[in-house]
Amino acid sequence: GQAGGRGGQEQGQGGGRGGKGRNAQQGQQGQPQEPTAIQKAEARARAAAAEAERQAAAKAANKAKKSSAKAEAEREAKEKEAEKEAASKAEAESKAAAEAKAAADAKAAAEAMSEAEAKAEAEAEAEAAKAAESNEVADWEEQEEPKLESKESKADSKESKADSKDSKADSKDSKAESKDSKADSKEPKKSASKPEPEANGANADADADDVADSSANQKHSWVERDEREHLNLVFIGHVDAGKSTFCGQILYQTEQVDARTIEKYEKEAKEKNRESWFLAFIMDTNEEERAKGKTVEVGRAHFESKNKRYTILDAPGHKNYVPNMIAGACQADVGVLVISARKGEFETGFERGGQTREHALLAKTLGVRLLVVVINKMDDMTVEWAKERFEECRDKLTPFLKGCGYNVKKDVVFLPISALTAANVIKRMEIPAASWYDGPCFLEVLDNLPVVDRNRDAPLRLPVLSKYKDLGTVIEGKVEQGTISVGDKLWMMPNRTPVEVLNVWLDQDEVRYLIGGENARVKLKDISDEDIMPGFVLTQRGAGACAAVRRFEAQLIIVELLEHKSIFSAGYTAVLHVHAMAEECSILELTASIDKKTGKKSKRPPMFVKSGAVVNVIIEVDQAVCVEQFDQCAQLGRFTLRDEGKTIGIGKIIDLTPGLNLKDDLSLNN
Repeated sequence: GQAGGRGGQEQGQGGGRGGKGRNAQQGQQGQPQEPTAIQKAEARARAAAAEAERQAAAKAANKAKKSSAKAEAEREAKEKEAEKEAASKAEAESKAAAEAKAAADAKAAAEAMSEAEAKAEAEAEAEAAKAAESNEVADWEEQEEPKLESKESKADSKESKADSKDSKADSKDSKAESKDSKADSKEPKKSASKPEPEANGANADADADDVADSSANQKHSWVERDEREHLNLVFIGHVDAGKSTFCGQILYQTEQVDARTIEKYEKEAKEKNRESWFLAFIMDTNEEERAKGKTVEVGRAHFESKNKRYTILDAPGHKNYVPNMIAGACQADVGVLVISARKGEFETGFERGGQTREHALLAKTLGVRLLVVVINKMDDMTVEWAKERFEECRDKLTPFLKGCGYNVKKDVVFLPISALTAANVIKRMEIPAASWYDGPCFLEVLDNLPVVDRNRDAPLRLPVLSKYKDLGTVIEGKVEQGTISVGDKLWMMPNRTPVEVLNVWLDQDEVRYLIGGENARVKLKDISDEDIMPGFVLTQRGAGACAAVRRFEAQLIIVELLEHKSIFSAGYTAVLHVHAMAEECSILELTASIDKKTGKKSKRPPMFVKSGAVVNVIIEVDQAVCVEQFDQCAQLGRFTLRDEGKTIGIGKIIDLTPGLNLKDDLSLNN
């Protein structure tokens, strides 16, 4: 038994030794062994070192990139600064050159003026000597100068003139004045039926010596007046009817615009893809108007015929610019209603919402009695001068114009034209397709219109349309009645500011006086342009002053009320348009309704009225307005009521409420 145990032990030990031998043998044969902890730590350290190197390299690259960008930005900034310095230097050099040129021009102008003054002085001396021999100057002074002086100082004025005559040899100013006086003396000889008007206000307020001093200090060379009748023409109608093109064609055909200018406008119109609008560019001078193809402001231009002088007022046709149209129409003597004969365009303008109806109504309300209706675009391919289309437009317009108050047989003329081709504008047309029309051309119609009554002997009324500064205060407007002369001492209403007339211009010519119906440009003394607003009125002083009220009674025709405000009653608010003024107003009271057929007033005042009614109302405004009763001065007695951009009523003033008239309230002795 012991032998068996030892044998087993030996076998186990032998086996153990044998196992160790096998492991050693496998290691020698190259089989993989598991890494130790030290080896793993060394590997991690090497990986961390490699990552740190990579990050350091990336940071260095970013830093280098930022440095490069910063250097580039600094370089660009330096280049811009250099360019700016160069531009500033160039601008300074250009400014210096311009100043040098201006100085040279001023010097040359001064030298030319000195030469002209010397020449004028020599001529004045010669004229004065000649006048002294023939006594022509003395005769003119005795006839004309008293009209610029007060009646109370005429005797003193004659003595002053006599002294002035004796001292002409010693006074250069008097010699220059005598020359002007001789030139002006031709005016009364030219038109004995239109003597020069006396100075307004000077009869009651001006001192004769002051007037004489004023005329002596101002060396005027007044232009000889053109006594042909002057008419303001307002061109009205729906947008795109061809108003501006028609006006431009008239100016071109009457040689107010040369061919070179037309060529320039043709090029500009082509660049804006509006080839057929080049004639409109003559009137539409604003870039916005040319780009949109719509007139915004009232264009103004002048032309003349053998018999008359005309001013064109090209009114905007778009409904958004009706207030501008009113400002133009309130100055007009004659309305030119432009209608498009093109299929669809006439109907659009004449239907509800179109401006043909509103413009015709407003023109009548604003005092335009004479109306020329031109059916334009008769050459269009949809019309081709068809007589039937002309008659269709005429027949649709006739009853509407009668409803507006026009006497169609007496005061309205219809004629076909083509504004683009100038057919029937200033010459009668010779077009086979239009052989059915044998009437006058447009210019013939104008020349044959009856003479307009100007009410020249009435007190002055000149509503201010605009004002500006030009070495003094200058206003523009139309003389509605009366006359205005250099030296007049007047009031600017409603504030009753005393002013004196320094200069007056008719178009571009400086003249001595203006009469009713003429467009005025007047330079005033003793008032700032900031103290004048459109709608103020230049008027005589004293009892002849214009009324300024906050409340008045009027007869009103309700044309068409708004859909959501279909009842007209006390408390209704609107915008009042009268001559060049627009003011918010409210209806205080309806005093009576008027029977359309009999014209009789109702015994009881109505509570309210609707569209189409005629009613007497009392109107109140926030600020005093310059108005007159219709029977005293029609142009200051007509008005229009508009609400939310639409004309709702037209009326005339029948009574100025006592106690609110400034010429009654204020002392007239100051």
